[in-house]
Amino acid sequence: MHYAEIKYNDIANGPGIRTTLFVSGCTHHCFNCFNEIAWDFNYGSEWSPEIEDQILKSLEPDYITGITLLGGEPMEFINQEGLYSLLTRVKETFPNKTIWCFTGYLFEDLLEGGKMRGKYTKYLLEMIDVIVDGEFVQEEYDITLIFKGSRNQRTIDVQASLKEGKTVVMELKRERL
Repeated sequence: MHYAEIKYNDIANGPGIRTTLFVSGCTHHCFNCFNEIAWDFNYGSEWSPEIEDQILKSLEPDYITGITLLGGEPMEFINQEGLYSLLTRVKETFPNKTIWCFTGYLFEDLLEGGKMRGKYTKYLLEMIDVIVDGEFVQEEYDITLIFKGSRNQRTIDVQASLKEGKTVVMELKRERL
């Protein structure tokens, strides 16, 4: 796995102050993607245990709310494998910090029988708190949306969805953030 960038103290990609990891590689190629440079699976730097350690260190302060995964595409199979160790360590070390993931795939694609259900998907979903799903669609672009770019995208409470056996969409309000 490669990664394009890591943002520490990020306030744009989830609630609170977060560490944000932009993985490399995406097959969606959405028109007007904000991060087209990260479509290339070899873009950026190679993932390493040392980078994983740096991210864990960045999550130590109490004011850090959690970690956000974007891309590229975190749910490409090669990235799922690369993220498994990181998320496992985050959940074990910081069980009260949230994990957000932005994916162009639909949540249902990640469930049992879905086209993006791989060896690590079940375990990743068990650790992720919120998924913002769906490709960016320029015709659906809306600057008023909270933590998403187009109206077709959904903000999903992953743990409630897994528990209830159906997709649970969250409605975010600005005052909650």
